[in-house]
Amino acid sequence: MYNSTLVYLENPRGEYLMLHRVKKKADINKGKWIGVGGKFEEGESPDECALREVREETGLTLTEFRFRGVVTFLCNDSGSDQLMYLFTATGWTGEPDMDCDEGELAWVPKEKVPELPLWDGDKIFLDLLAQDAPPFLLTLDYRTETGQDRLTRAVLNGSAEPL
Repeated sequence: MYNSTLVYLENPRGEYLMLHRVKKKADINKGKWIGVGGKFEEGESPDECALREVREETGLTLTEFRFRGVVTFLCNDSGSDQLMYLFTATGWTGEPDMDCDEGELAWVPKEKVPELPLWDGDKIFLDLLAQDAPPFLLTLDYRTETGQDRLTRAVLNGSAEPL
């Protein structure tokens, strides 16, 4: 299991800075839209990782961000289980460098985000963000079926969620 962060930057127009993962060939997120973030480096805390990843992927330095929850991804078929620390951000310095090595960055109205190609589990935590839910624990269990990763179980704060 590895640790990672994911940050949704929100501008005053009510848009999230989304990353369309289209540049890497061997990318589990290929073709999906996600926030910005990535894996911890040795000795990093969740907030240090979030700050570094946002800076590396967007050129922005976060000045105001908030912890929103922990998402555990169980991907037993692929062996890529992860613990992801989720943040939102409303303050930063600089202008985003829209030419990211990971994919294409775009500001997307929050109400349009669910229409994008997303992981099914992302829709659950994006809904929690939209509700301004208190910090949460979410477990997402994915299984590979007919070559596709499919969400088979979601548990929010100890209770199973309908899929």
